[in-house]
Amino acid sequence: MSSRHRSVIADIVTVEAVAARGAGSARRLSTAFRLPMLLLAVVLLAGCASRAGHQAGVEVPAGWTGEQGQASYYADRYHGRRTASGERHDRQALTAAHRTLPFGSRVRVTHLGNGRETVVRINDRGPFVGGRVIDLSRRAAEELDLVRSGTAPVRLSPAR
Repeated sequence: MSSRHRSVIADIVTVEAVAARGAGSARRLSTAFRLPMLLLAVVLLAGCASRAGHQAGVEVPAGWTGEQGQASYYADRYHGRRTASGERHDRQALTAAHRTLPFGSRVRVTHLGNGRETVVRINDRGPFVGGRVIDLSRRAAEELDLVRSGTAPVRLSPAR
């Protein structure tokens, strides 16, 4: 919880304490403010919650059978930067960027040149280069043996 959130909650508690010590009208005023202030505190605290736990096990959309195109992988300079899903990019994780699949979707990626496969979890948006269908983490690119070439023809399919 950030110091700003702690400060807001402390202010709420102080207003209620002062109102509780006052006359009966102050008590009624305190009661009138108690629920909205509690709701405000809950909303502020919910904003601090992590979204990472909500991304596991998401199914690809019904009817999506896969696609083919070029794959590339993230440059090392993106390691640790925030992805579109809010989590940090980890070059050692089996993750990838896709333009439209829901975050958390698990996709099988098959290198059409050598037959190697890996399963990745979608956690970012992209790639934004024409003809490319997926951007892979470095680890996924290593498993497919496409680090040296930088790109490779791939087939994407739902992970089962």
